Amino acid sequence: MTINMLQPEYLNMNRTNIFLRCALFALVLFPSLVEARHIIGGDITYICLGETSPGMKRWRFTMHIYRDCYGNGADFDVPAEFAIYKGSVMNNSLYSTFSITNYDYTKLIPDTPQCVTNIPLVCVEEAVYSFEATLPVLTNESYFVEYQRCCRNNTITNIMNPGDVGATYFIELNPAAMAACNNSPTFTNFPPIIICNNLPLVFNHSATDADGDILVYSFCQALAGGGNITFTPELYSCIGAKPTPPCPPPFDNVPYAVPNYTAQNPVGGDPKVTINPVSGVITGTPEIVGQFVVAVCVQEYRNGQLLSTVQREFQFNVADCTPDIDAKLSADSLTIDIEEYTIKSCGEKTIFFENKTTEASNVEDVEWRFDINGTTVTDNVNKWFTAFTFPDTGLYHGMLLINQNSGGCSDTAFIHVRIYPEVNASFTYDYDTCVAGPVIFTDQSSGEGGVNQWKWNFGIPGSSSIEQNPTYQYLTPGNHPVKLKVVDMNQCSDDTTVVIQWFPVPPVIIIQPSSYLGCVPADIFFDNLSTPIDDSYNIVWYFGDGDSSHNVISPNHLYDEEGIYDVRVEITSPIGCYVDADFPNLIRVEPSPTANFTCDPDSALSNFNNTIHFIDQSIGAAHWNWQLGPNFTTVEQSPTHTFLDTGRVTVRLIVTHAAGCKDSMTKELDFRPIVTWYMPNAFTPNGDGTNDDFFGKGFLEGASNFKMAIWNRWGELVFETTNPNDKWNGEKRNSAGMSPEGVYVYVVTFTGPRGEVNEYKGFATLVR
Repeated sequence: MTINMLQPEYLNMNRTNIFLRCALFALVLFPSLVEARHIIGGDITYICLGETSPGMKRWRFTMHIYRDCYGNGADFDVPAEFAIYKGSVMNNSLYSTFSITNYDYTKLIPDTPQCVTNIPLVCVEEAVYSFEATLPVLTNESYFVEYQRCCRNNTITNIMNPGDVGATYFIELNPAAMAACNNSPTFTNFPPIIICNNLPLVFNHSATDADGDILVYSFCQALAGGGNITFTPELYSCIGAKPTPPCPPPFDNVPYAVPNYTAQNPVGGDPKVTINPVSGVITGTPEIVGQFVVAVCVQEYRNGQLLSTVQREFQFNVADCTPDIDAKLSADSLTIDIEEYTIKSCGEKTIFFENKTTEASNVEDVEWRFDINGTTVTDNVNKWFTAFTFPDTGLYHGMLLINQNSGGCSDTAFIHVRIYPEVNASFTYDYDTCVAGPVIFTDQSSGEGGVNQWKWNFGIPGSSSIEQNPTYQYLTPGNHPVKLKVVDMNQCSDDTTVVIQWFPVPPVIIIQPSSYLGCVPADIFFDNLSTPIDDSYNIVWYFGDGDSSHNVISPNHLYDEEGIYDVRVEITSPIGCYVDADFPNLIRVEPSPTANFTCDPDSALSNFNNTIHFIDQSIGAAHWNWQLGPNFTTVEQSPTHTFLDTGRVTVRLIVTHAAGCKDSMTKELDFRPIVTWYMPNAFTPNGDGTNDDFFGKGFLEGASNFKMAIWNRWGELVFETTNPNDKWNGEKRNSAGMSPEGVYVYVVTFTGPRGEVNEYKGFATLVR
């Protein structure tokens, strides 16, 4: 292992002078930077050493890896375990592994900033691992060279559970790069160890390419790898701190703490820190203190073809840098540049200036200067705060000078004050309180600057207008807070809010019953479609049967007697507006029929007794609808029907009253399947064509497990079958010679359609 001291030119990383004033001082706010000793970044690159034999080329792979100095974390790996996978991102296999025991070591120490006290010691350590490999040139697949290690600092801001998240550093050697014997780009500088919150950052993160290829830069996804398990054997698995070998692609992205942080906005804030895709220069002003994982990718193109992508991951430490002297003051608008403030006033000519210079203990003298129409006015020398009255509207310039007369560290804040005329928001409105019509708004705003923007909010979500004098139609009643904001040509603004009580009654009462015709008992829902109304209105319903309902917008009512009923509705708004409506003969309630029927026959139903006469006994029915099983319907009053199938059948009668009211009755009929079987007692197998065979006959539909067996008087089985259509011809087994005359025993068994066991026994006399 070699140790290289940091060279001065390495430290010249295009940081602004202000950054140099405050970088290391921020470690006061980051004690974890002193205590931690974890991985904070790294990258892998390659160079082509040339062809060793046809189809074989040798490559040198180099990994730079970085960690915090000083602390109690893991040392750089000895050995460091690398793997090469072959294939595609989604389909690959392990090709080779490498255990590297040596590395070059460098300690990176930044310059000491000026005008900063209490500077702690902070640095970053770098280890450089390198190995060579001779690889076959591939035409359709890539090699993936990778290293994985856990874990990161627990204090990282922009990812979830950072102490449990490891890192993956890899590079793809694709077919185009192999064919061209390409050299990947290498980054020139390591990012600044500490950057300052709310101060501009300019850092050149560019790379150099030995082949002169086109380079394109971007923020990209940082990659996770491994886990926080430190005991064996899981230590060396994909969930352990040191995967051995490193696990194959595809790799997981680190879990960014969205929505505030993403790969493209890793430091947060708005506007965000960005990287120039052509130059690789990172610019922006960090707005959030913390530690942030950042990944930069440089893509290498030649003749429009992508040769390589080098991904470097590093850790930004954003701190509240506090120089000895930093002239600051509060402003009514955004700071337009460092130590340059713009204050805007609309109408008020006396401006209070609040000095926020840091560090206050280091301030020896204070001076305020203002240019009033070409004359410099020095106000309240050595006064920390001041209130200055400007003569009129217009633009004025000034300065806050700190320690200009005492020597040593000093600073100046430049002030721009613009005083505009005052603007006042005001409006009137007009509407008929009891009629649900529109509200007319009239702008009464004033201002010498010339009001040219109006923004109305009518107190209803999504209701707005940018007209000067709008008209708005409310759909719902209520106390609506109407807000008007006006802006003049100087961007001075004012707003006012007035609450409008809008509680008219509906111009027409509209109701819609769920049914105008019902059957006793009739449950009717009255849907009140009148508008505008809500629960604050007093609504009274009269249903015509002596019952009423109060303060229900859309009620249900049950009519339990037949008849014709009038309905009345009365509506009173919270401010006393009143409307009513009568709906004569609105609801008619008819009596309901009663369904009933009998069956003839109603018992002992079977496949031999399957014609049924249905006798209607309903009351109040004018129409009949019979559903006789699943496949037959009829509208006869008392139909007769023959059922072709056995089993249980549902019969339903639906009757309808002349007014349309319905009732139904359902019965279930059971048609039992019946089987029969008959056997003869003798046969004459003499070949005369008459009674030559012995067999049975019957009705066996639905039966199963049929068996017939015949024995002679000595108990010898002479015939057996499972087919009810088979016949015994008198010969043994129907083919082994004629049996002698005499008496034979038969047994016939089978299972009926509903599982019942049937058995027939008897004698068969063989006669010649």
